[in-house]
Amino acid sequence: MSTLFGSAASSSPANSTQGDISKDVQVKDPPEDSISDLAFSPVSDHLAVASWDKKVRIYEIDQQGNSQGKALFDHEGPVLSCCWSKDGTKVVGGGADKAARMLDLGAGGTTAQQVAVHDQSIRCVEMIQVQGTHMLVTGSWDKTVKYWDLRQAQPAATLQVQERVYAMSVRDQLLVIGTADRYINMVNLNEPTKMYKTMQSPLKYQTRVVSCFTDATGFAVGSIEGRCAIQYVEEKDTRSVYNPNRNTSQRKPMFGGVGGHATGTNIATDSSNFSFKCHRVPVPGQRDVANVYSVNAISFHPQHGTFSTAGSDGTFHFWDKDAKHRLKGYPEVGGSISATEFNRTGNIFAYAVSYDWSKGYAHNSPQLPNKIMLHPVVGDECKPRPGGKKR
Repeated sequence: MSTLFGSAASSSPANSTQGDISKDVQVKDPPEDSISDLAFSPVSDHLAVASWDKKVRIYEIDQQGNSQGKALFDHEGPVLSCCWSKDGTKVVGGGADKAARMLDLGAGGTTAQQVAVHDQSIRCVEMIQVQGTHMLVTGSWDKTVKYWDLRQAQPAATLQVQERVYAMSVRDQLLVIGTADRYINMVNLNEPTKMYKTMQSPLKYQTRVVSCFTDATGFAVGSIEGRCAIQYVEEKDTRSVYNPNRNTSQRKPMFGGVGGHATGTNIATDSSNFSFKCHRVPVPGQRDVANVYSVNAISFHPQHGTFSTAGSDGTFHFWDKDAKHRLKGYPEVGGSISATEFNRTGNIFAYAVSYDWSKGYAHNSPQLPNKIMLHPVVGDECKPRPGGKKR
């Protein structure tokens, strides 16, 4: 939008890969401790924020970048993940208290109710739809993924995974689960208790984040070693041409609809599956030497299918996976970026500048920045490169 955040009406030249953060706006009254997750409502510009201060906060954002706290709820330990229901009326948090808690904003609720429990910390929460039923899925360090019908106290189903759950992402009928020891599991939500495919991460080091493509044909993986990988689920999709104007709401169910199940663990090895270095800072005066930073967050643009990476080096970048091209890179923001999220229309990119715990408890300090910034997405910042096609 040309009026987004007031004066942010112009974009950098089309041939410039250097982005501008001078118009970015800070969210008022941020959490009091490290920010672990950001989630925009799927129906409005309300932002949920999970924090190590044991709270989930909900902010309302307007087109001028103004923010106002609207609600919050408490956990009994650090909150590691948060998400929204599909209709935008409920917010769920999951965390180190081994519980998931839900606040019903639609009913005017002020106190969250416990809706899920694990034997260890809940690292990830996502709202899904399984065969027409809206459900919550939780991934835990107890090496399980559980599905919850929010009307019942017990899980509807439990999926055993190889190791502790470190990352999780959902798009349509695709659920991707990243665990310790670099396992990545793909689940077809038409058959939620079965692994559709399992693979080792294409990256050699610990998985930090997974994020599904907007068209649910694959996912991106980020590791602690300053690398990102692009991975398609099906070999046939590595040969198709990406259409940024594709109407994903009319797409047929993934994996050929209900009942489809693949055997084996083979993953497509077409050149459309690739990895690349990012979030690395050259060491002055030393040839071919760089400091390597974790990729903490990957977010896909809801309209264009391009994506962002953000890391411990305090920078974020926008990429076109199909053209294998970096669209924009942005200056260092003053601290590690721990979480990112696009709003539903893709014209606001939220990022948390916060300690990411990559150096443990001893290196956390009250002097480190702890804030949420809103970046107005204008002009060609996130638009795919003209003529970009899969190779």
